[in-house]
Amino acid sequence: MAISTAVQRGAWVYVYDEKSSLKTTISGDLHGFTGSSVSIKRGNWIYVYDETGHLISTHSC
Repeated sequence: MAISTAVQRGAWVYVYDEKSSLKTTISGDLHGFTGSSVSIKRGNWIYVYDETGHLISTHSC
C-alpha cells in the first residue's frame, strides 16, 4: 500500500498507509514524503526509505 502520511513525533517518524495503518517507524527528522517513499534527515545526510521501512538511497546535503 502507498504512503498516505508521515508524522514526526519526537525523534521518530511514523509512516501510515491509506487505511491509517502504521506501516513503519523511522528515527530522525522528517524531510518529506511521497506516496512511495519517505525522506529522513540525520545530520548532513538524507535517507530515503520505502513504505515498509527499507532503505532505498542516501544523499549528502
